[in-house]
Amino acid sequence: MRASLDTAGVRLSVRCDLDWAARLIAEGSAGELRGPDVHAAATVHVEADRRPFDTSGQRLLTRGAWERDGELVLTDVCTTGFDLRVTHDADGPVFTFRWRPRPRSRAAAWALRSRFHLLVRAALIQFPALWWASVLGRAPLHASAVETAGGSLLVAAPSGVGRSTLLVRELGAGGRATGDNLGVSDGETVWGLVEPIRVDGAAGGRRMPHGRREMPLAARAESLRPGAVVVLERSDSASSALVPCAADAAARTLVTSTYMAGELRRFWPLAAELAAGTGRGPAHPHVAEVATGLTSALPCWTLRLGRDGARLRELMAVQGEPAWA
Repeated sequence: MRASLDTAGVRLSVRCDLDWAARLIAEGSAGELRGPDVHAAATVHVEADRRPFDTSGQRLLTRGAWERDGELVLTDVCTTGFDLRVTHDADGPVFTFRWRPRPRSRAAAWALRSRFHLLVRAALIQFPALWWASVLGRAPLHASAVETAGGSLLVAAPSGVGRSTLLVRELGAGGRATGDNLGVSDGETVWGLVEPIRVDGAAGGRRMPHGRREMPLAARAESLRPGAVVVLERSDSASSALVPCAADAAARTLVTSTYMAGELRRFWPLAAELAAGTGRGPAHPHVAEVATGLTSALPCWTLRLGRDGARLRELMAVQGEPAWA
């Protein structure tokens, strides 16, 4: 496989010499892979070579990690069985992976196949893009930017509250979105992380936890600049309700839902190792700063989701004008 992928505001050049890993990359890219691009900002290369990376002369950084002059070697990245070497050329970082599974990682790959597939997709494509985005001054957020008639909204909620269901409803009515679960932002613009959307009742696609299945995200927007922040809450009421939300409360939801997200659980230690070993980027992505920048500059709302299946466009209309105007 030789391809490119625009994700999290970063263009990746992807080369994969392992057929099974190439299938997982294609699956996780949700139909967004394009032809090779020599001008990509970062490179991912999955080699067929099974030899260990040479760490002679390198300094032990931490258990399973060695560095020298900005070059970093990691073993068993995110317990996927892949070793990783990170170098830099004139265009940007080069992430080189080799499949060298330890017995424990191999056993987990067979016993927990869906978990393994998600981890491999994250380690090979998503996490390199998220980390390089953080080097460029952006931070990951567990949120989606959604464009409806009248404007764009940043929709935040912890997992399981109903954001994906609401998102599918908006897309069915002609809206666009940056992604399902994850994106990055600099405090003004939101770029989506490319991945399939996970919803109840989808036909085909990989089976996900909690009875959901994956499907491609229709009408994906590479980036959106939201005009308001909407925090979702689950309600037992028959009808949904939209009420004002304090900026600090909205920022707290953005930050806490990001750190609670299972999709990012293994990203934080990997990002710290990459920063420590390469000397690039923040020691920790500026999640709180970006969240505060968004919520302090934009009107914030709480949407209490009832049983009526209301749409964002309907709820955000106030006396015929967008609520964020």
